[in-house]
Amino acid sequence: MRPIRRVWITRAQPGAARTAARLTALGFEPVVVPLLTIRPLPDALKTSPDFATVNALAFTSPNGVEAFAALTPALRDRPVFAVGDATAEAARDAGFANARSAAGDIHALARLIAATSIKGLILAPGAREPAGDLPALLPTCQIQRLPVYAAEETGAVPPADFDAVLLHSPRAARALAACLDPDAARNRLAVCISPAAAAPLQALSLAEIRTAEAPDETSLLTALGKSAGPV
Repeated sequence: MRPIRRVWITRAQPGAARTAARLTALGFEPVVVPLLTIRPLPDALKTSPDFATVNALAFTSPNGVEAFAALTPALRDRPVFAVGDATAEAARDAGFANARSAAGDIHALARLIAATSIKGLILAPGAREPAGDLPALLPTCQIQRLPVYAAEETGAVPPADFDAVLLHSPRAARALAACLDPDAARNRLAVCISPAAAAPLQALSLAEIRTAEAPDETSLLTALGKSAGPV
């Protein structure tokens, strides 16, 4: 496997820029070529419930927080359940004072919600095509999904020179598997945020596929390891 210096970031902006800054601080050379772009859905609130009936909010990504917050100033006083620390931080930055992190994946989020005494409607703003089904995980809770953004493939051409590639989602991994030539995958490392993100890559001739111990970016970068340093 090649020494790890140049790391391809496939996630959408603005998250890609944040990841690039973290990689630079760790001594890597980030290569920002997003395979996904986030498109807000401006008509999302046409299908939203009466906000007066909403008792809490559930977010599965910072993208959902940012898209929902841009649509309305409402519900900032409602408690927020966030899938992880980055999502909880995004909620606080958007003005939601009471945001709790599940520090995990969608299953951890479901457990956090189930362990509380929240009654009534929980609104879950998120992707048009979510990676997980939160209402199905909480059949005894009243949870209503609200699509507020769409994650769409950019059709970008893979960079010619990279040593490792980061996959923050199964959707990005599917896009990578579709666009990366098998020969271009040889001797490269893929680091995935979850087993679901690793699954689409099995057909590629990658030197190694690593999976983060927890579904968050800190664990993802830990799995990447240390930079080989400058040439």
